[in-house]
Amino acid sequence: MARCQAEETLQEALNGFDFGGEIAGALRYGQGHINDTFCVYVQDDNGDCVRYILQRINTETFRDPDGLMENITGVTDYLRGVITRNGGDPARETLTVLRTRDGKPYFRDSQDGCWRVYPFVEGTVCLQSVQRPEQFYESAKTFGKFQMLLAGYDASSLHETIARFHDTRDRFRNFQKALREDPCGRAKDVRQETEFVLSREKDCAVLMDLLDAGELPLRVTHNDTKLNNILIDKATGRGICVIDLDTVMPGLSLNDYGDSIRFGANHCAEDERDLSKVNFDLDLYRIYTKGFLEAAGDALTPAEKEYLPWGAKLMTLECGIRFLTDYLEGDHYFRIHRDGQNLDRCRTQFKLVSDMEALWPKLFVSKS
Repeated sequence: MARCQAEETLQEALNGFDFGGEIAGALRYGQGHINDTFCVYVQDDNGDCVRYILQRINTETFRDPDGLMENITGVTDYLRGVITRNGGDPARETLTVLRTRDGKPYFRDSQDGCWRVYPFVEGTVCLQSVQRPEQFYESAKTFGKFQMLLAGYDASSLHETIARFHDTRDRFRNFQKALREDPCGRAKDVRQETEFVLSREKDCAVLMDLLDAGELPLRVTHNDTKLNNILIDKATGRGICVIDLDTVMPGLSLNDYGDSIRFGANHCAEDERDLSKVNFDLDLYRIYTKGFLEAAGDALTPAEKEYLPWGAKLMTLECGIRFLTDYLEGDHYFRIHRDGQNLDRCRTQFKLVSDMEALWPKLFVSKS
């Protein structure tokens, strides 16, 4: 059954929360593509305007809203306690889940839609791309601090909101299945890309095998560590808060680190057709690594620090494999706007992997 337009039950959702004043309006907000997001404008008792973020959770993507919100409330409640003990400002340094009128973490409407609310973190900006190196550095410090603050949280208690999301071994098996079945007859056109993946089968298992062997710890991970998932203070330019917590679940810190590198340590569009324009930026890699390690501090084990380059390489390789798999299967997962877009996306990721491999000795952190 198709999902209804969010506006159909918007008023019902608004009535499910106590916003502490009169609701002046609610407008669609942001550039997200998964959930329906609204900014709610409220006039408080002093006549001031207070803003909130109201979201209808996409339950086609996140099929266990109870588990998802249990993850988010558990992590944000924990963060608030740690930030307070450290003398910080929990209202700005982590999201706060506003409970419903009956004390629940989300509201379920008459059409089975699931809605949640966060107070708006004022005086911040959310950037869609790296404009200056210092912004990438701030992103690194923010995600590194996220790891540090949650080092004491029991990651095994979290639900997997998307099963095997960053299990690169499983992504490789899914690719093999798509290649074998070839439902759209496209395998013949991607022989070079196919060989690229098949020749790196053993690489796909490196980090997950280390996790299974107990050599890498299970962590609370964000799993979507792009620049636009942190809030930057307008006055200071510093990253202060990690947002978009739907994919918070158990995983590897190296995956969070690597996904940031994949996204930010280059200057090309994700679907760039001219591969001569696709280049891995070693300087940006080093800037991000510096910030991440400074903020994460001793929370990371020696093995995690040693395998940082593998996080960068495997998150980039995995993303390329996912794009290629989706292309073989008929472009049903990643939204496309033109024919061959997922194949172009795949090729940019593989070009970045090749660049990393060419620079491999230079990617390791000095132990001196």
